Amino acid sequence: MKIAVVDYGSGNLRSVYQAIRKVAPLNSDVWVTEDPNKVKEADRVIFPGQGAMPDCMANLRKAGLEEAVRDSLKKKPFFAVCVGEQMLFDFSEEGDVPALGIFPGRVVRFPANQYGEDGSRLKVPQMGWNRVRKAMDHYIWEGIPDNSWFYFVHSYYVVPADLNLIAGTTDYGRKVTVAVAKDYIFATQFHPEKSADMGLKLYSNFLTWKP
Repeated sequence: MKIAVVDYGSGNLRSVYQAIRKVAPLNSDVWVTEDPNKVKEADRVIFPGQGAMPDCMANLRKAGLEEAVRDSLKKKPFFAVCVGEQMLFDFSEEGDVPALGIFPGRVVRFPANQYGEDGSRLKVPQMGWNRVRKAMDHYIWEGIPDNSWFYFVHSYYVVPADLNLIAGTTDYGRKVTVAVAKDYIFATQFHPEKSADMGLKLYSNFLTWKP
């Protein structure tokens, strides 16, 4: 199996690589790569993102990786993480920037004034552990109990125009979409590589998923 972790200068690449190496089948090739040909050659693609959306989009295009990413999204298992998930949608409020437009919807910022159930003010960004509720049956959720804990660091979140895309939600002052899925794509706002055993299980399921 050939697994490409896309390196366009905007991802938490070392942690993702180490997590994938732990769960990848023996004799798998795991590439952290900025080579579009490697991305096209790979059997599975992981698309991390970290930082500001305008920078991520600019870096992707500057690296010459946009075409390879778009091609992969159409025909092979593809896992996007954090800003990588946000980049799949039409538009982000962060910098008023168009994204890849794979899914209809937009990326919005948490309000400055929002409160938890106990009345305490919630900080932006959301940083730390939160429970995720499954919103659809999907192979990648296999073996992961509903309301499992995953690790988040984000100020923005996706608002899909198509509710059928929603694969998982969490509560942070409101109900927030934190996982989406369709066809060859599964994407999360949270970081599986920072989410201990449940995160590794997600990646393990991704590597055996046959969409």
